[in-house]
Amino acid sequence: MSKIIAIGTAVPAFRHKQEDILQFMQLIYSFTETDKRRLRFLYHQSHIDTRYSVIPDYSRPCQEWKFYPHTENLEPFPSLEHRMVWFQKYAPQLSVNAIRDCLDGKLSKSEITHLITVSCTGLSAPGLDLQVMELLDLPRHTVRSSINFMGCYAGIHALKTADAICQADKQAKVLIVCTELCTLHFQREPTMDNIASSLLFADGSAAAVVTADEHPVKGLHLDGFYSEVIPKGKKDMAWEVSSTGFLMTLSSYIPDLLEEDFTQLTNRALAKSGLTRQDISHWCIHPGGKKILETVHKTLSFQKDELQASYDVMQQYGNMSSPSILFVLKKMAPTLLHNHHGKEHLFGAAFGPGLTMETFVASTNC
Repeated sequence: MSKIIAIGTAVPAFRHKQEDILQFMQLIYSFTETDKRRLRFLYHQSHIDTRYSVIPDYSRPCQEWKFYPHTENLEPFPSLEHRMVWFQKYAPQLSVNAIRDCLDGKLSKSEITHLITVSCTGLSAPGLDLQVMELLDLPRHTVRSSINFMGCYAGIHALKTADAICQADKQAKVLIVCTELCTLHFQREPTMDNIASSLLFADGSAAAVVTADEHPVKGLHLDGFYSEVIPKGKKDMAWEVSSTGFLMTLSSYIPDLLEEDFTQLTNRALAKSGLTRQDISHWCIHPGGKKILETVHKTLSFQKDELQASYDVMQQYGNMSSPSILFVLKKMAPTLLHNHHGKEHLFGAAFGPGLTMETFVASTNC
């Protein structure tokens, strides 16, 4: 077994109110008044108050824009190359900020043996892994891996990879950093997919350190992982490259697909770890959107505030893709690690292209 001994998070400098982003979208999409009323309704029902971006433009007047051209139709529209320049400029330092928050007083960077970088919003070679190594001055022999283009569930996949490394090497200390700059990929055509993406997604970074259980620092034990793909949802969540950025497909049918399958998936995932739903005291669910959280709440017959941490992260940050699950886990960690009720179990889940549902089970002792 392995355990998470530290989690850190970071967000970019620009904090945008959801109401200000709405004004930007209404301007760009050039809606009729009826369409604008509908968009206002969607934004006011999103359960998102603020989101962060490396782009200041979303809450500034046109003449102060830094990323987009100073034209209401955004011509010439930013190319993929332009977006990747911004990713290369901002993603490495944001990653390092999350890592420093993670390591702060818990572990020296010189102790890190492995580095796993995660992103679906920027790609290059040399990439984020080497940029982070250089900024942190990690040893050249640090073993590194990159998890790319897996979307919102990639943070759990990174934990699973780190767990496998630690089980194979008891001396390993694996640093994970998930960094997404989703807002670089705004698309101006007012399709339902683009409207949904611009309503939900945000920028952020989260880091975690995973070690073998033998490490003396107290942590959250990773007990097991389970993943399934729902083939009928393959076209309902997708992420493709275009000349003007990455294109997101985010169907309104995703909550329906989850409602059909999530209960059985949860039961199978728990059975793999020898548990039932009654054994789970904490639920760490990816805040993919209000409807997704409502569907999980309904499907698992929750009665109270079992998903409060997920709702809180969504309200304060929006959907940051892969870092989001670690933001939720960080929020829950103090309660988990300082409990006085003996061993407690946590179930985590995230969803992404495929449609893929990735889960993990974790536990702690008082």
